[in-house]
Amino acid sequence: MYSIYVVYKTIPGHREAFIRELNESGVAAAVRAENGCIRYDYYLSEKDENEILLIEAWETKEHQQIHVTQPHIATLKALKEKHVVDTKLGEFELK
Repeated sequence: MYSIYVVYKTIPGHREAFIRELNESGVAAAVRAENGCIRYDYYLSEKDENEILLIEAWETKEHQQIHVTQPHIATLKALKEKHVVDTKLGEFELK
């Protein structure tokens, strides 16, 4: 399994709009339906009202690399440009 985390810092007051638009646009559902996707979940920070944590788990690293080439990723990028000011990501191991 290949797992990554993404920490989004949204424009102040945009966190809920970003999550809502991800769901309304179908991006989240499309990612979850991708071949090899095990987990694609967003978590809201209790301490920071502008922070979102995304956990992704894929069968393999290759599945995740194919994921970033999918057409719905263009919609995700547009939503990030509208709502997100900073993105950090990294790999981790789920046990």
